[in-house]
Amino acid sequence: MDELVKNRQYYKFCAYGFLKNLRFFDAFFILFLVEKGLTYTQIGILYAVREVITNLLELPSGILADTFGRKKTLVGSFLAYISSFIVFYLFQDFWLFLIAFMLFGIGEAFRSGTHKGMIMDYLKLNDWEKQSANYYGHTRSWSQMGSALSALAAGLIVFYGGSYQIIFLYSIVPYVLNLILILSYPTELNYSFKPSDQKKRPTIGSTARMLTVMLKQPHVLRIIHSSAVHTAYLRAVKDYIQIVMVNLSLVIPLMIHLETKKKSGIVIGVIYFFIFLATSLASRSSSKLAEKSRRNISYLTLLAGFVAGIISGITFMYDIWLISLLAFALIYVAENIRKPVLTGAVADKVPKEILTSVISAQSLLRTIQTTLFAIVFGIMADYYGIGISLMTVSGLFLLSTVLIQRSFAK
Repeated sequence: MDELVKNRQYYKFCAYGFLKNLRFFDAFFILFLVEKGLTYTQIGILYAVREVITNLLELPSGILADTFGRKKTLVGSFLAYISSFIVFYLFQDFWLFLIAFMLFGIGEAFRSGTHKGMIMDYLKLNDWEKQSANYYGHTRSWSQMGSALSALAAGLIVFYGGSYQIIFLYSIVPYVLNLILILSYPTELNYSFKPSDQKKRPTIGSTARMLTVMLKQPHVLRIIHSSAVHTAYLRAVKDYIQIVMVNLSLVIPLMIHLETKKKSGIVIGVIYFFIFLATSLASRSSSKLAEKSRRNISYLTLLAGFVAGIISGITFMYDIWLISLLAFALIYVAENIRKPVLTGAVADKVPKEILTSVISAQSLLRTIQTTLFAIVFGIMADYYGIGISLMTVSGLFLLSTVLIQRSFAK
């Protein structure tokens, strides 16, 4: 494997991921919403609305980024994120939370795929395409490191502040810094579509036509589905791990003199820290694992993630909190082994002129799946409990994946 060139832009890419994942609220998001009196069904609806907004804007945002410039698209994304944080901090009504989730969904739509497209375009401009999985794995590992430190910092904020709400105020700072960082990116990364006639501006129609042709190719569709389905699954269920962590913190015979919120704040922060350290290592090592494995590592980790979810759901039902937590953590690890490998595979198969659009199409599929399962999960959690809901959703994903894989193999 060739040695990565760690120049200034490499460190900018790493810093982007690190700052992006300093979402201090993430470690306590479900707990924050439950504390505000929302039911799991209402939470599922909020998550679904966020995904619907992202869904509606996902593909158009990719086409706009490829056509009119990626830097402007990312700046708009971070402004939407910051606006949502302000609403979460200032208000606590379900309908205002709905607005915050919509703003968050706009931010997700204009961000997802855009920055990956810039990284892959940068590698192609420098003839480093063969390093795409390894390069993206390294930059993604810094994202996971950001998540790890974010969880620790959030735990300390809850411990000393005694409030979940204040976390959203702190989350604004790294997003402002990231907005400034994006503006410093070189201009050649702003556009990927370069027509032979340089005087001719790219059009939405020309980008959309190239995208349609590419999405008709079965091997591209297979990669897109494989990447989208596990990410959708994780997005739909990931925050419910916080309930497991709270229950685990209650049975740990340490810091018994502390009130529940402060104790759970420290425990959750520390647990997330170690989970994201593991995912950072998984992301950095993914390309090496793929090279050494004789089997389809992306398919094996896909199945492993769903099986881990089933185990986590079953052990949740019987209050075996430690096993439930470890199984849930394996879902995160599986995602971060898969993501760099599949992102590199997409970059190898797709022309750079429409790479952002194709990645956005992949995100579109992901958001459709996340929307459906977020609602199903929330309703089932209210009626039957989180354990049964997690087991059922994981089982449905496992069954559908096996059936779809067989249909692709025919």
